[in-house]
Amino acid sequence: MALRIGGGIEKTYSNPEEWYKLVTELGYRAVLAPIDHRASKEERQAYLQCAKEHDLVIGEVGVWKNVISIDDDERKVALDYCKNQLELADELGANCCVNITGSRGEIWDGFYRENYSKDTYALVVDSIREIIDAVKPKRTFYTIETMPWMVPDSPDEYLKLIQDVDRKAFGVHLDFVNMINCPKRYLFCDEFIEECFTKLGSHIKSIHGKDVIMENAYTTVIHETMPGKGIINYQKVARLCESLGPDTTLFVEHLPDFDSYKKAAAYVREQAALAGVKTD
Repeated sequence: MALRIGGGIEKTYSNPEEWYKLVTELGYRAVLAPIDHRASKEERQAYLQCAKEHDLVIGEVGVWKNVISIDDDERKVALDYCKNQLELADELGANCCVNITGSRGEIWDGFYRENYSKDTYALVVDSIREIIDAVKPKRTFYTIETMPWMVPDSPDEYLKLIQDVDRKAFGVHLDFVNMINCPKRYLFCDEFIEECFTKLGSHIKSIHGKDVIMENAYTTVIHETMPGKGIINYQKVARLCESLGPDTTLFVEHLPDFDSYKKAAAYVREQAALAGVKTD
């Protein structure tokens, strides 16, 4: 089997046939869930059947809600949505359901001192346990995307979180670019990325593929950019992904339009080929 590359679409579709046509044009072999839990049973089955017929791996069902919100009503709604999305991921047999841990401020993914308090860490652990225990997934994993300014922002912190959550259905969603949040990690990004795969490898369920570039300024300014426009060595990344085993999913993300996704995915496939890594 091969490394599975996918990403966003940024075009509308109304049925599996239209969706698959776009997926094919993008050259994807991995896909994000094309529907959420509010889709009918018939829609779910139709998209799942389409994915199976065309040998596509559903890598991720996204959540992107603040389950540790300072607003109790918002937190409850987010937890309910998260549980429903995890149930969908299990039904679809997705590699994972992914969210971030959340923030303790007005912006759901914002940077706040309180994100790193002991009380917040306890709330993070409790929220992950609550979500997993409510659903008890058998075919998927609940995962947290690594982030720049909230738990977990390092491989070691993720290992501690895995130990503290103590649930078999808890896995890792690796976004190594999100954790390149200081000059040393930027300058030694090859070594840092290898550390991520070495320490977290057996737990990794899906990966985000982006790039990063730092300005030569007297304060640290690090920008995310599309693969090939920064310093990330995607031949190395492809080999590390391949080492995780068959059907590892790598998704390009945060791009503005369909053509950008097409170019980014093509670049990653090209680099993988140069590294001798199969992608189809």
